Amino acid sequence: MSKSVSVRRVVITGLGVISCVGTGNDTFFKGLLGEAPIGNRQVTDFDPLDYFDPKEARQTDRFAQLSLASAKLALDDAGELAIDPMRIGVIYATGVGGLETLQEQISTLAVKGPRRVSPRLVPMMMANAGAAAISMRFGFRGPCETVVTACASGTHAIGNAMRLIQYGRCDAVVTGGAEAGMTAVGEQPSIGVTAFGNMTALSTSGFSRPYDVRRDGFVIGEGGAALILEEYEHAKARGAHIYAELIGAASTADAHHITAPAPGGVGAISAMELALEDAGITPAEVTHINGHGTSTPLNDLAESQAIVHVFGENGPPVTSIKGITGHSLGASGAIEAVCVALTIERGIIPPTVGCDELDPEITIDVVRGEPREFTPGPVLSNSFGFGGHNGCLIIAPLVD
Repeated sequence: MSKSVSVRRVVITGLGVISCVGTGNDTFFKGLLGEAPIGNRQVTDFDPLDYFDPKEARQTDRFAQLSLASAKLALDDAGELAIDPMRIGVIYATGVGGLETLQEQISTLAVKGPRRVSPRLVPMMMANAGAAAISMRFGFRGPCETVVTACASGTHAIGNAMRLIQYGRCDAVVTGGAEAGMTAVGEQPSIGVTAFGNMTALSTSGFSRPYDVRRDGFVIGEGGAALILEEYEHAKARGAHIYAELIGAASTADAHHITAPAPGGVGAISAMELALEDAGITPAEVTHINGHGTSTPLNDLAESQAIVHVFGENGPPVTSIKGITGHSLGASGAIEAVCVALTIERGIIPPTVGCDELDPEITIDVVRGEPREFTPGPVLSNSFGFGGHNGCLIIAPLVD
């Protein structure tokens, strides 16, 4: 998109996050500065009855519960929007949708027969259940859509939501993503965790070590995160607290392999360059990169090569929060976007937990050990997913 085209400004006025390191903005950010647990990163303090009545909770898959709950937290944070419901959209993301419900009902079919399969299987497992739940609960009647692009889903959802405001279709959009693909069903292990393990994508050590020479795969996580995007003039007029401005987004495809990134990160390079162009800034203006950094050998190397290509050997500091949160698949880009907004607001970059010995082939400036203070400017957030999906966002401090 050329900046010669007149577009409306988009700001972030609400944040909501439910993660393995804490629920709520303050707890979440404090958790990013702590130590990582060993093994899978499941949310342990989430009670769906805080958001649903018992019947609703039984009839809603965990990923959709996390979707609605994170959206409610963000809407509470944003305050009264005072916008026509037809002008409020919902663009939400997930990577695998209602996997827990699907596994549970396949087991029911095998053990008890077809008559015992729940008639609610489809509405519970469908990927758009999360977005639908948000729209129905709050009465938002603008576009209600779901993005499913593997690990780039959350980032793509936020970028798509931004466009709805930029070009005048919506005045506010609830956007983000949620994932819950790791819940065991009865005595059965999670089919999602089992599948990732069998494809050797998961860490055998139980540690997430982004960019570290010892990295051996990702640690799966779950969670949900939401951002309230709002047209700047409206947000300003109502006196909203503005965390940051969303100034650029891009999406590209590797067209290379179903799971492996393109050699040298060529798809990531094009996504970052297009995001910079969309934001109307140069690489030198970027003050920080929130990396995808999954802790897999190929992904981390390809991303670092792409960053060096775009920003040079002395590029901005890079962090990956997946050392703490694990990899929450379709929710990861949304969780990381919340992190970026809080990083800008607080002037602190969380460290890349687990990166103790930087891979000598990775020459980017990885923030390690301790948080790093910085003067906030435009921040790039990267997400790259299976299927060759690449997504980038650029979030910046608000400049009136």
